[in-house]
Amino acid sequence: MTQYPSNPHGWIILDKPVGLGSTQAVAAVKRNLRQAGYGKKVKVGHGGTLDPLAEGVLPIAIGEATKLCGRMLDASKIYAFTIQFGVETDTLDAEGEPIARSDHFPPFAAIAGVLPHFTGGIEQVPPAFSALKIDGRRAYDLARAGEEVELKTRKVTIHSLDFAFSHEGEERLQSSFAESTGRPDPLDPSAPLELADSVTLVAHVSKGTYIRSLARDIAHALGTVGHVTMLRRLKAGPFSLDQAISLDKLNEVGKGAALEDVILPLEAGLDDIPALTLDPDAAKAVRQGRVISGLPQDDGLYWAKSGSVPVALMELSGGEARVVRGFNLSDVAE
Repeated sequence: MTQYPSNPHGWIILDKPVGLGSTQAVAAVKRNLRQAGYGKKVKVGHGGTLDPLAEGVLPIAIGEATKLCGRMLDASKIYAFTIQFGVETDTLDAEGEPIARSDHFPPFAAIAGVLPHFTGGIEQVPPAFSALKIDGRRAYDLARAGEEVELKTRKVTIHSLDFAFSHEGEERLQSSFAESTGRPDPLDPSAPLELADSVTLVAHVSKGTYIRSLARDIAHALGTVGHVTMLRRLKAGPFSLDQAISLDKLNEVGKGAALEDVILPLEAGLDDIPALTLDPDAAKAVRQGRVISGLPQDDGLYWAKSGSVPVALMELSGGEARVVRGFNLSDVAE
């Protein structure tokens, strides 16, 4: 990978533990970079908030990679989450106070039957305890103050929704039912009826989707109530748990471990779009913000590079490529 020993640029993918906020995670990266001798001026930002009670993939951008944080916020994400049936809380997770109870527990077959109704384009009402703003104030601040919170329905896309799989998406996990409890596969039509007090699902969702709202609505569709007791992000944009490091591993950087052992290159955040290789003259023109013409590639978003060095994020249309975001890495040896 391209290394930037003086001014690091790239991504640290943190496997965020429960209890740590996204802002605290960014502060932890800044602290370790400072302790490693990189100074206080290195830019650091995150690519998508993860609540303190949630865990998993949190992309943290460093240096020029922070220019891609907005794009990361727009990326789709994959979550594993557990719905505990029988109790709904005001926060829709384990942190809140109970506001509704039900003694109805759905059979696994009913859960399997309702999931397709929550796949594709759906509408959902975000949780009252969310960071959305109402007249300039955060919804969670209003809710905590005891004020009534009314949030508008929003359209989101659930690309897929199913019983829990491994994060590679290849084999169905059995820990939530069959292997650990001797329960039959809930998708087996010959299986006897068995009620579920909880279920773990995996959802691939568009930006703006609230898993807590999805869990609430699934429970309601099953004629009961529920709340989220476990939420783990398995993937955010192009980044997955396979690339994530623990907080302990991050802290080793501040104690002298090599940063290159944990940092991914800036272009790792662009793995989902094609590269556009520039010759030296074209690279110079792009760095000056000029339009490149006469390109044979299809229309769309590309990341332009000179040698192995990222130059810019570019939008190509009708053979012309225009700079969307430029990267100030022209002084790096290729």
